[in-house]
Amino acid sequence: MATLVELLADNTWLSGAAVDHLQLLVADWQLLADLAFSDLLLWVPASTATVAVEQPWFVCAAHARPTTAPTAHPEDVVGTLLESAEHPQLSRAMTEGEICREEEPHWSHDLPMRREAIPVTVDGEVVAVLSRDTHLGTSRVPSPLEVAYLGSAADLCQMITDGTFPVFAGSTDVHTSPRVGDGLVRLDSSGVVVFASPNGLSAYHRMGHKSDLVGARLAPLTGSLVRDPFEATEVSSRIVDALDGYQEPRIEIDSRRGATVLFRALPLRPAGRAAGALVLVRDVTEVKRRDRALLSKDATIREIHHRVKNNLQTVAALLRLQSRRTPSQRGRQALGESVRRVTSIALVHEALSTSVDERVDLDNLLDNVLPMVGEVATTESASSEPQVRLARIGTFGVVAAEVATPLVMVVAELVQNSLGHAFDDGRRGTIEIEARRTAKELEVSISDDGVGIPEEFSLEDTEGLGLQIVRTLVESELRGSLDLQQRSTGGTVARLRLGTARRD
Repeated sequence: MATLVELLADNTWLSGAAVDHLQLLVADWQLLADLAFSDLLLWVPASTATVAVEQPWFVCAAHARPTTAPTAHPEDVVGTLLESAEHPQLSRAMTEGEICREEEPHWSHDLPMRREAIPVTVDGEVVAVLSRDTHLGTSRVPSPLEVAYLGSAADLCQMITDGTFPVFAGSTDVHTSPRVGDGLVRLDSSGVVVFASPNGLSAYHRMGHKSDLVGARLAPLTGSLVRDPFEATEVSSRIVDALDGYQEPRIEIDSRRGATVLFRALPLRPAGRAAGALVLVRDVTEVKRRDRALLSKDATIREIHHRVKNNLQTVAALLRLQSRRTPSQRGRQALGESVRRVTSIALVHEALSTSVDERVDLDNLLDNVLPMVGEVATTESASSEPQVRLARIGTFGVVAAEVATPLVMVVAELVQNSLGHAFDDGRRGTIEIEARRTAKELEVSISDDGVGIPEEFSLEDTEGLGLQIVRTLVESELRGSLDLQQRSTGGTVARLRLGTARRD
């Protein structure tokens, strides 16, 4: 089965920002499926390269089934193509940018279901449509729980159309966050509880609250049940922040009664209107005991990265000392380049030492590496003033650990190559590091306005150590392609392309 990123790469021309948003949506939409008692299908317009027809087609990129109701699609739907005439609400939602509902039930496998098309908006543009398919084969008597769930689902669907859900809140930990069935508490805009599910009420009883929750102000009540005063302040502030429209990652607290509970607060702001918040709670007291061994293992891995970083910094310091004692200018230059390379790898391990999933934010990492490259070039030059300005354009995003190290080294080597050769006559200039991400690939271009490359230059035949390192890393580690050309406006541009679908 193809992954979401692979399906988007093969069937669409979506931008990197749109792909990131859809990944966040799919990672967090089980909550919506459970609240809506419905199947959720993510439909994206198929590219003309996939379907050469006049009428638009849609491809199903992901599917979520509810755990609170029967599924409307027992068959596998992911990867199927759908003509717009078969589900006209999809095209309407794409065009109008509003939620479209079927007036009459739709029959599938001799079972009635009601379909609703919810446009997925990213930066003011509709990039996909979420189909909410509800199974109507079984009748249910509306209970207070179902009414509260459906009302919350309606608010979240409108927020998807508004482009305000989901939002990136650091590491949201959606796979370990509380789910709807674990416990749900609905707050009004003033922070007063208007509904609490039975499991949500049980979780608060385990924490030490003995009465009902409806009518209580949840933020101060929750803080009074927490053992640690700092955690009490934190969980209370996160509930208040959700009421103000801000979303924070889930938090784990220990109550005075010894229970361990996970909390996650979600703002509800359909059409920009404050409608309260959802608080999901999960009693993980017993699960916590079994997870301690895994947490210890993760901590050990991060500690290894931390020690590797310290050892590499020691090696860099020794090389720097040796450089100061070397009389040869070429020897000092070679040692300086070695210091830069070792330090670049050390910075990657430093980032991994604080990561919980062996992934690295490449933008933050390059913001630390590139100034270091510029400082080395300034130290090696006769002038103490920087002659070349470095500019980073676009977003690299988050990449896996096995990609981060070679990619950072390749970018640093190419920047160093421009600094060392494009401006060796003392001229001032600019080096631009630009990243363009799509669902299919990441393209990085390093361009300068320097002297350019000789006409007889060949990347395959170059004897420079830096470019040889770059070629080896691109071909063996990144499995990408590298092209070095003269710019029409003067200077040189190096273009690196690598696929992102399977790596993500």
